[in-house]
Amino acid sequence: MLEDRDYMRQPEYRDPMFRAPGWSWTLVLLIAYAVVFVAEILVSPVPRRLIPGNAFCDTYLALSKEGIEHGFVWQLLTYQFMHAGLLHLCFNAWAIYAFGRELERLLGGKRYLALIFASGVVGGVFQVLTAILWPQLFGGSVVGASACAFGLVAAFAMIFPERELMILVAFVIPVRLRAKTLLIISAVLAVAGIVFSESVLGGNVANAAHLGGMAMGWFFVRKILQVDWSRLTGKMRPVKQNEPRRPSVQPQPEKSEANFLEAEVDPILDKISAHGIQSLTAREREILESARKKMTRS
Repeated sequence: MLEDRDYMRQPEYRDPMFRAPGWSWTLVLLIAYAVVFVAEILVSPVPRRLIPGNAFCDTYLALSKEGIEHGFVWQLLTYQFMHAGLLHLCFNAWAIYAFGRELERLLGGKRYLALIFASGVVGGVFQVLTAILWPQLFGGSVVGASACAFGLVAAFAMIFPERELMILVAFVIPVRLRAKTLLIISAVLAVAGIVFSESVLGGNVANAAHLGGMAMGWFFVRKILQVDWSRLTGKMRPVKQNEPRRPSVQPQPEKSEANFLEAEVDPILDKISAHGIQSLTAREREILESARKKMTRS
């Protein structure tokens, strides 16, 4: 039976190059966010106790164009741990928890942390660049782990594009959609928030940071894990006029389950054993997902 094969079990999707840590980095990050938030509340002026932050934090730790211009490059890291309020913290913590747990098991601790912090840094760079280009619209300081969260969303959608998700809009309205659809909607909203920055879509939201985090999540999976640089370096070969036409490929009948496993899945599992799951192409991941669905229906 298909489900009896070892490689069809979920733990085999982990990167064999890394062992899962004895603790959860996702939980460690969530605790760190909460501790920093409490510290922000404690150092806030008394009239602003419900809104964390003070002059020192806003100047030296929150991300801003002025801070980067003064050489405070550490802001690209410190801003990721700060939040503007309890709802802001809860939203980012929920997103990182929802998408981070499976990605941590899949990637291992080192690559998982690299993905999170790289998404936050690239998102911060995007935000600062928009502030430089349009200082009147995006000149304020920025805090939050939103860029990290959207980096995880993008990475998850790249690895599991067809995975069906249940999303609670405004934490109330349940909506079912595929992971790739969520990524597309998130990217469209981020771009719209930048273009229409003075509307409700823009608001007090760091849309450029969100877009930068998603870009880094895509880049991390497509170009670092899969080592696929073809779209950046490949060149189109013009077709010669006298080049003979290739015969059209006729659709092949669907393979039986045994032939499917032998011809399609087994070579992919050999590749995982030899080079790790990060070496798989998008097509090979789709084949594994198809095999898992066959197992479910059996």
